[in-house]
Amino acid sequence: MKTVKVGGVPEHFNLPWHLCIDDGTFDKEGVNVVWRDFPDGTGAMTMALRRKEIDAAVILTEGIVKDILYGNRVKIVQEYIASPLIWGIHVAAGSSFRNLEDLRHQKVAISRLGSGSHLMAYVNARNLGWDPHELEFEIVGDIDGAVAALKSGKAGYFMWEHFTTKPLVDNGIFRRLGDCPTPWSCFVIAVREEFLEQESAAVQNMLKTLNGVTRRFKSIPGIQSALAKKYSQEPEDIKQWLEITSWSQKQISVTELEKVQDQLLELGLIKEKRENAVFLNNEL
Repeated sequence: MKTVKVGGVPEHFNLPWHLCIDDGTFDKEGVNVVWRDFPDGTGAMTMALRRKEIDAAVILTEGIVKDILYGNRVKIVQEYIASPLIWGIHVAAGSSFRNLEDLRHQKVAISRLGSGSHLMAYVNARNLGWDPHELEFEIVGDIDGAVAALKSGKAGYFMWEHFTTKPLVDNGIFRRLGDCPTPWSCFVIAVREEFLEQESAAVQNMLKTLNGVTRRFKSIPGIQSALAKKYSQEPEDIKQWLEITSWSQKQISVTELEKVQDQLLELGLIKEKRENAVFLNNEL
């Protein structure tokens, strides 16, 4: 049995992976998937891929595209979530900020450089007509670090997935001033090139098994309750989230990849665009 070490955020998007692990579905296909949570997100996963601590990652599209352009030897093997990610723009509940314009010159809390919270701060600034190059950042590690940074005033706002942070809004820790959806499909599955060369059959079996579950995920009996319980969400929020979220079982499109590269280039986060073959493995 081949072992594949996979990393991902501890969020509701990744429940299909845990179902396959917990009920032995991966094992039946001869693949031992070992999951590792990365609560601090994309930047931590790209580093773990570089260090060969994990073989694959369920990772934000814009984050892995940028890191591949900066030398990370991985390939995107499949789109995972075809719908956009909704980034909530959060401030401390007790702060004086009342609208997005109040945040123009405020420091942004980010999990780490190269993370989704970092890159989407640039996208949000451009959307609002701000100069993205004037942004300043406070690296906080994870959501707990963001709570502390906003409460202390070290940072003015923090962008993180809308539904993951909603319990903090409901509990009066954060206030959400708005949302910033990604202009592209949000999650892909990326695998180290070296591992792909050595274990392509294992990766292929893993994807086939996962895709079988994601195709029917929304219709699994009791799935809303399971999601709400595991991720401490209200059932009505899970229902809304499921309605706007779509899983994919195919490779990311060239059009989506172009959107990501165009935006990263426009924001000055990459120096040049590259051909699609640099990012994609279409041989599985």
